[in-house]
Amino acid sequence: MLHDSAEPQAFGVPQALSPVPHAPSLTQAAGVLMREISVLDECGDRRSIHIPAERPLTVFVDRRELVTLMTLGACPELLVLGYLCNQRLIGHVSEIESITVDWDVSAAAVRTRHGVQDIEARTAHRVVTTGCGQGTVFGDLMSGLDALRLPGPEQARIRQSTLHGMLEVMRQRNSIHRKAGSVHGCALFRGAELLMFVEDVGRHNAIDTIAGWMALHGVVGGDKTFYTTGRLTSEMVMKSAQMGVPIIVSRNGVTAMGHELATRLGITLFGRAANRHFLCYTGFERFDSEPEPQRAPVRVVSG
Repeated sequence: MLHDSAEPQAFGVPQALSPVPHAPSLTQAAGVLMREISVLDECGDRRSIHIPAERPLTVFVDRRELVTLMTLGACPELLVLGYLCNQRLIGHVSEIESITVDWDVSAAAVRTRHGVQDIEARTAHRVVTTGCGQGTVFGDLMSGLDALRLPGPEQARIRQSTLHGMLEVMRQRNSIHRKAGSVHGCALFRGAELLMFVEDVGRHNAIDTIAGWMALHGVVGGDKTFYTTGRLTSEMVMKSAQMGVPIIVSRNGVTAMGHELATRLGITLFGRAANRHFLCYTGFERFDSEPEPQRAPVRVVSG
């Protein structure tokens, strides 16, 4: 079972998996997740609360500075690994020899086995995204997406009851957000079974961490569902597609570009999903609807 003690955890997996052959060595430098501060409320009372401990992490690839990520630091090594995968700077985790995170200098040192080909040219074009904390992507990541082949509706489907089960699992999570707010949560499901959960100050960081975990352990996405508390932008849809996950569920809504990209890729999007409510925006052919009875309208009797 996932850790669910009184103290919330921002990263968790239900069972340990073995890394793929020739996987990189990783430090385990999880940062302190929350900080206690004193506040003054609307009643004039002073009290203590917790807030997320956001911190910078500068990524160096073979001693070349790549990017600085603002992160909660729950599992920074997987964040860096997933970032490199989702930026398509590496094709397989075996290309990385090690990832070393040192919070004393707020840096992650990535050592590759043979270097990253044309890294300067591939990282010259930067796009600031809508990610919380302003995410950055390199190059034209949209190019090549048409070559992605996600499982068809016959292989990857979701029932309404399964969706309800996922939402109930997430509702019961003992999360950093519940205690301190100001973070996004993302999760990977197989059916209604929670495989992995992570929180970070930005949803793009959280999905990158999931991508790193999947890549490190050789977990395929075709039979999985990705859940996020954040809005479904083109960046989130794109990264889910690169992870091979054909179904996305969000507690928030979807942007027009996210909707267009999901339609183009054949991804099923659910938004405004909480409790027993949701909207299916795209990919209806994957969804086995089990409609609930319509509520009777409330009659107002005037006095």
